[in-house]
Amino acid sequence: MEVVTGYVEHIVFRNEENGYTVFNLENKEGELTCVGNFNFINEGEMLELHGDFVNHNIYGNQLRVSSHELKEPEDLISIERYLGSGAVKGVGAALADRIVRKFKKDTFRIIEEEPERLAEVKGISERKAREIAEQVEEKRDMRQAMIYLQKYGISTTLAVKIYKYYGAKLYQVLEENPYQLADNIEGVGFKTADEIAAKAGIHMDSDFRIQSGIFYTLQQSVGEGHIYLPRPVLTARAGRLLGVEIQDIEKYVMDLCIEKKTVQKEVGGEIRVYPSHYYYMELNTARMLHDLNIDCSMPEDMMEKRLHQVEKKEQIGLDLMQHKAVIASIKHGFLVLTGGPGTGKTTTINTMIQFFENEGMSILLAAPTGRAAKRMTETTGYEAQTIHRLLEVSGNPEEEGNVNGFMRNRQNPLETDVLIIDEMSMVDLPLMHALLSAVVEGTRLILVGDMNQLPSVGPGSVLKDIIASGRFPVVTLTKIFRQAGESDIVVNAHKINAGEPVQLNNKSRDFFFLKRQDPNVIIRVMLTLIQKKLPKYVDAAPYEIQVMTPTRKGLLGVERLNIILQKYLNPPAPEKREREHGQRIFRVGDKVMQIKNNYQLEWEISTRYGLTVDKGVGIFNGDMGIIADINTYEDTVIVEYDEHRKVKYPLELLDELELAYAITVHKSQGSEYPAVIIPLLQGPRMLYNRNLLYTAVTRAKKCLTIVGSDITFQEMIQNKNEQNRYTSLAERIREF
Repeated sequence: MEVVTGYVEHIVFRNEENGYTVFNLENKEGELTCVGNFNFINEGEMLELHGDFVNHNIYGNQLRVSSHELKEPEDLISIERYLGSGAVKGVGAALADRIVRKFKKDTFRIIEEEPERLAEVKGISERKAREIAEQVEEKRDMRQAMIYLQKYGISTTLAVKIYKYYGAKLYQVLEENPYQLADNIEGVGFKTADEIAAKAGIHMDSDFRIQSGIFYTLQQSVGEGHIYLPRPVLTARAGRLLGVEIQDIEKYVMDLCIEKKTVQKEVGGEIRVYPSHYYYMELNTARMLHDLNIDCSMPEDMMEKRLHQVEKKEQIGLDLMQHKAVIASIKHGFLVLTGGPGTGKTTTINTMIQFFENEGMSILLAAPTGRAAKRMTETTGYEAQTIHRLLEVSGNPEEEGNVNGFMRNRQNPLETDVLIIDEMSMVDLPLMHALLSAVVEGTRLILVGDMNQLPSVGPGSVLKDIIASGRFPVVTLTKIFRQAGESDIVVNAHKINAGEPVQLNNKSRDFFFLKRQDPNVIIRVMLTLIQKKLPKYVDAAPYEIQVMTPTRKGLLGVERLNIILQKYLNPPAPEKREREHGQRIFRVGDKVMQIKNNYQLEWEISTRYGLTVDKGVGIFNGDMGIIADINTYEDTVIVEYDEHRKVKYPLELLDELELAYAITVHKSQGSEYPAVIIPLLQGPRMLYNRNLLYTAVTRAKKCLTIVGSDITFQEMIQNKNEQNRYTSLAERIREF
């Protein structure tokens, strides 16, 4: 371990989130490049550094700092250098020289104890003297706060956020009610606050703790898809979390209601507790849907006549239900079109588009994911975009006109006569609410989806609840058309959905079942399929072939499969840079997925010569890409997504990425892959159900291969058990 002392001459790079800093240090031996994590440093400061010298293959000899200590500048040159470095706003080199010449080694004592005396220096007013003293004081306060917060095991990133929010009050907050941190500081959840509280000596049965734990339980349930929890379920879950028996939950829930954090509602003898944000979101969604449901004044015989003209001109042959759907889209301001694969949804949508275009109406098309939007563009011939892009997602919360992350809203609505949204089963309540907020009355809204797919990853059960309400026009297509009927993927998907047995004789051209019982044998078979068999068969690259599995954990879960598949499909090589992060290794060439919505992440599309041709913000849960580069100097990972959008991930955002050689069936929603491989052995009955199997099968475009147990496959077809979501959109709709 080397010990080096010197001045921060120049900060080359600094990540404000995690404190990672590259800077030049000057001492008697000359200039030295240093790298490490520093909670708060400025150019001109004097540091004692502890670390090891490393030879970087690009940047040469560096000191990798493991710990550091701030030293007060001792000699006059050091004091002058610090004051004139820019560390103190408004004090340049010339003014620093005059201050030090006047007060010599007494400079810092004067600044701290007699700041008014700075006005004795030419060029410093009394006001400026106070400002200089305040800045020096604040920097000292912040350093003290950092040291204090680190006692509680708080990371540098969180410590900076806490200090910026509370300032000097943070000591009082941590000693009296650390659970406030979970409410006020992004990145602090209940569990972090609970650990801090335990270190601060807060008792397990503290009212602060129980109330915070109850609200945290509600927030966690939103992550599972629920909009509310019945009070007995909330009591049991919160009790398990807190490790105490909650005697009087009504008191705590009422306190949360008074603070406007929750809403309590009794329905049919059941007391429901909602996070208030989601209660009002559901209510407003119901109201906005009703407002759009306006009937058209065009006589029905005129609709029929004009539709007939479109069919004749475009040579489209609609069956009875497709015809009914198009007429319903003309007649009503709001329509739901639903049906399984191969039932003619695309033909129906295309006919609607042709009709509305003939009427001179403007049309917008959108879908929840980039892949789904791309597929919609290909099948309709009209440009479709993601809902987020349609609503003009904004990464800047302060931007004028930004409401809940979108520039399109009630004040700045979408300008269109007709809006068609595909893959509606994926749309959660927050996204639906944001979409409806940007649609004005008089706009036709057509929602298209398959209600038998898995529900959205986010909270709510929007498509199913709208249909279940019975208040809006819904047309369900059931007939499988001849061309689609030639695909066993389509035919078997419908059999699965109907609970009918599926033949597994491998006489199909696109639906295969390879019976294997050993998990390791199943993995070897999958590797052979990806590397040798399927790329030629479906004319696709190996990374386009998707492994989908029901679970995250276990021998055939996402976590284990990704480690093994990465090892064989993208092995380490001298020319491939790597970045270890937690338990994961990211390598250039890896297939990765974004696992949460990030409205701030910037992407750009550039030419091969580096010229930017398009840029924007927002990468969303389920987006998949390839690691294009790893910058070891900046400590960033560059991922290329669809349409050549490149995103630079700093170190602290790597938690939002995971390997995607294998993904869960839930994460596959809205996507379609040339070939899909599903490893299948026994699993939890609540998860291994018909709904999940149906969703998995319908993700394959050209070829589906299931490797595993035929008994588990047939059991899943018969298992109709689904995890119920606590949602009440259907009831809210009926109330209007």
